[in-house]
Amino acid sequence: MVLFRRLLGDVLRDQRMRRGMTLREVSKEARVSLGYISEIERGQKEASSELLASLCGALEVPLSDVLREVSDAVAVEEGAAALETVPRADTVVASAA
Repeated sequence: MVLFRRLLGDVLRDQRMRRGMTLREVSKEARVSLGYISEIERGQKEASSELLASLCGALEVPLSDVLREVSDAVAVEEGAAALETVPRADTVVASAA
């Protein structure tokens, strides 16, 4: 099952790391507790739209870029899950004819 909050956390952490920012710096800029941001990055908490906007502002990244990255990650995970449910080519299915 694809967990949006986990993928969102991964994207936010990647954005923070790309910018060389610490959790403390993002916390100060976004005016959100360091612990809460950490829980969001680990996929343990859901981010409200207001909180997400604050985090994006602190990271100086458009919300649309973050959501696009999350959407792409969701598509990859859905594709992988679909491949796991496809029957193998060497599996024979008996017909009722």
